[in-house]
Amino acid sequence: MPSPRPKRPLGQVTRGKTAPNRLRRVDVFVLLYAADLLRQPVPEARRAFFVDLGYGAEAFTTLESAERFRVVNSDLDVLGVEIEPERVAVALPYADERTFFRLGGFNVPLEPGETVRLMRAFNVLRQYDESQVAESHAVMGQCMMPGGLIVEGTSDPFGRVWTANLLRKQHSGELRTEGLLFGTNFRWGFEPGIFQPVLPKNYIHRMVEGEKIYDFMEAWKAASRQAVAFKAFGLRQWFIESARELARQGYSLETRRSFLDKGFLLWKFPAP
Repeated sequence: MPSPRPKRPLGQVTRGKTAPNRLRRVDVFVLLYAADLLRQPVPEARRAFFVDLGYGAEAFTTLESAERFRVVNSDLDVLGVEIEPERVAVALPYADERTFFRLGGFNVPLEPGETVRLMRAFNVLRQYDESQVAESHAVMGQCMMPGGLIVEGTSDPFGRVWTANLLRKQHSGELRTEGLLFGTNFRWGFEPGIFQPVLPKNYIHRMVEGEKIYDFMEAWKAASRQAVAFKAFGLRQWFIESARELARQGYSLETRRSFLDKGFLLWKFPAP
């Protein structure tokens, strides 16, 4: 019997621009937020991948993440996926028994017995229409194991400022938006407005009155003004106190110091 034909990759070719350590801060968050997921045994699967979807013209981000994540799971299988055949060819010399590179798109190319525990998809949806985001998320979610996490977002070219949707695969098979994450290394200073240009595609065009992202950003800006006295102690302390003030206003945030100290503000969404 002939082997099944590979599925046509779903998606569009991105510009492919990347840089070493661009997504290092995203990986730092993952290790803080989802280390247990990286370590979790998956006995029913031959491989349970971390997938770097749309790694770009060079394999920097995939290889860097493999090194970081294998600190907590030395046997972690890693898969870099690109929709451009030439980019896969460039990356293949870096493949080994635990590191793979395959041609694919949002419909991640898996073989029988393989699943995905964690997927990072950064700067891949910027060129799409907002109407295509939900469908793209749903297709990505089809390959995820129950409890698996998708981190989908946008960063500036050097990873100094970024935002991401956190999407969790439910045991029912659906994806649930777990939260919206903001990250900064303070190299661009701090003011909530610096995150607006890198909002995920499903939010960036909704910065208008009456939309929840607009209300959140306006509340955060107001909270940062109320906390401006803390700027005298450094940008990090100003960021931390602005988050705490925002939480006091009723927003559900991750306010543990271990997150805020590292420049992570996680706006948590309730389960439906």
